[in-house]
Amino acid sequence: MLRRLAVVGLGLLGGSAAKAARTRGLVREIVAVGRRAERLAPALDDGVVDRATADLVEGVREADFVLLATPVATLEALLSEVWQVAEADAILSDVGSTKSAIVNVAERLTCSRALAFVGGHPMAGSEQGGYAGARPDLFDGATVILTPTERTDPHAVKRVSEFWEALGGRVVTLDPEVHDRVVAAVSHLPHLVAFALVDAAARVDPAAFGFSGRGFADTTRIAASDPQVWRDIFLSNREALSESVAAFRSALEDLERLIAVRDATGLEATLARIRRIRCAL
Repeated sequence: MLRRLAVVGLGLLGGSAAKAARTRGLVREIVAVGRRAERLAPALDDGVVDRATADLVEGVREADFVLLATPVATLEALLSEVWQVAEADAILSDVGSTKSAIVNVAERLTCSRALAFVGGHPMAGSEQGGYAGARPDLFDGATVILTPTERTDPHAVKRVSEFWEALGGRVVTLDPEVHDRVVAAVSHLPHLVAFALVDAAARVDPAAFGFSGRGFADTTRIAASDPQVWRDIFLSNREALSESVAAFRSALEDLERLIAVRDATGLEATLARIRRIRCAL
């Protein structure tokens, strides 16, 4: 049971965390913090949060757990602001899709003031963004990656792990740099490819969309995601993403070559190998 949870940024992930915490009775008071108080009104009307404010200092005052859930491009500056005003015994965490940069910021800030920060990334989402798309069951069964370092307070790691497990998540830990490389391959690359697939089909013939089936719809569903969110994620993790794009390009070229030379045996063997990997997931 948390005494006061402050959620800074009440979009899809922040809103879902607040809804899940409220539904499961995990916190006595939830405070929402956002740039514009009127955008937080729906959460007040729903009874999901007890208070809402555009004042960061007021919002995190006396909170024992502060969850930063703003777009990834804003997190580093936001963490610096929160670091100055959070309670001395507060635990800070975030939901950002990239971890190396914000963990480095936290470790620099620790030199000026000792606070507990644990980088976090719930592998959950939806092409429906914002508080309107938030759901209390969003994290049920979802993998939540925490990125502690040797300097991270073990008690804080335990508390953050318990928080996400109580919200339905399955917690694992990774080194921040390993995290960024892994999620580039299994999250950021698929989103980039989905955007590219839609663009490619449009370039071939826009009329083709009228004949597309479930396979195209399923494969490109995430291309309906918020462009600003994914702009920031792609740029934030550009080095690891470039590595994944290169691997994808190589895999695509291998298939293209087999098709070009009409190597039916090699093509089938390659597809069968890939199918076995996919079926094992």
